[in-house]
Amino acid sequence: MRGPAWPIGALLIGYPVWWALGFGGLSVIVLAVPMAVVLWRRRPIRVPRGFGLWLLLLAGYTVSALMLADMPPDTYGAFNAGRVIGYLIRFALYAALLIMVLYLGNLTERELPQLRLVRMLGVLFVTTVAGGLLGVFFPRLEFTSPVEMVLPGWISDNAFVQNLIHPTAAQTQKVLGYASPRPEAPFEWANAWGSNVSVLLIWFVVGWWVYGGGGRKAVAIALTAVAAIPIVYSLNRGLWIGLGLAGLYLIVRVGGRTRLALCATAVAATLAFALSPLASLVGQRLDNPHSNDIRAFTVSATISAATHSPIIGYGNTRNAMGNHRTITTGKTEWCGGCGHPPLGSDGQLWLLIITQGFVGAALYVAFFLGAIRRHWPDRSPIGLAGVLVMILVLLYMFVYDGLVTPLSLYLISFALLWRNSGETA
Repeated sequence: MRGPAWPIGALLIGYPVWWALGFGGLSVIVLAVPMAVVLWRRRPIRVPRGFGLWLLLLAGYTVSALMLADMPPDTYGAFNAGRVIGYLIRFALYAALLIMVLYLGNLTERELPQLRLVRMLGVLFVTTVAGGLLGVFFPRLEFTSPVEMVLPGWISDNAFVQNLIHPTAAQTQKVLGYASPRPEAPFEWANAWGSNVSVLLIWFVVGWWVYGGGGRKAVAIALTAVAAIPIVYSLNRGLWIGLGLAGLYLIVRVGGRTRLALCATAVAATLAFALSPLASLVGQRLDNPHSNDIRAFTVSATISAATHSPIIGYGNTRNAMGNHRTITTGKTEWCGGCGHPPLGSDGQLWLLIITQGFVGAALYVAFFLGAIRRHWPDRSPIGLAGVLVMILVLLYMFVYDGLVTPLSLYLISFALLWRNSGETA
């Protein structure tokens, strides 16, 4: 793509290259630099309504650095470079996303047509489905990225950094009681793949079905059917609930023949799925809800720790003493099931509570609630899709971390809503 819109094209269409290089979700930080240059050259800068909440969120995260060396009760861990690196990466991501939204909102329709941006998200959906299939059929695929090669070991060996820079096709977990792969390529975690595929599916349908000709619609049907394979094998209950909510939302918000067509499609898809081999895998997942205990322990420990710094949080996560089975900390020879789950690892809401306190979490919720309230009357395809994504953000914050790549897609969806309405602060 030529002209000032090339950075967003490089991010969305070129994402597989960024992933292979080891940048992945960090690519938005790199591309925020040329985005900022474009913004600087076209001052004064337009700002969307409600964006002051995001500025406050970023300011609050700056202040939370004061608590990086502190330890709440019933947690452990030394104040070291890893904690500081994690904080700096998150701060850079929040700042880069701020720049990205302003950049997208200040591009003209001629420079970046709405439909072109939507279809670029659709291209990333195709990439995501391909990565999901890679994780299903070649789950052991992984390799050392160029970024990983050049970074010093004390940085690349950090668990948080390692997930970001080391490309893997799948995450192997004992979700069903035995080791099974969950697709994650080309993203950083299996849960990130689940969140992203649902958001990208929404924009894929808008760009390739609603605004597509006969050829695009045929591709949309075929690719959506293929996407069901990695979606089921992801064993991702949050994703499944999100897709169900998306279908219900559309049936409620559209009318006439479109509603009838959606209902008929939903019934046909349900019957086809029930008769397919994938149905048994879903049944196994629902019969093995063992992660509920882990989540309950981590969430309660997160809230308990955050009450000791409710305004600004602790800047980064902390490790809980023990886990849901035992008070022993860490794995030992006699206790292989013992662990030390990081607080805030079970959803963006809980991550914000431990890193930025209850105030930071409230700002995050208010930002997306405000977007829903302002854009609810917009019944255009982009308006309906954008509001749906904002609703999914509030659902997923209980079960998915927004950082790294999911939050990028959430904010691009927010920018699409803003561009569609033409509102400015």
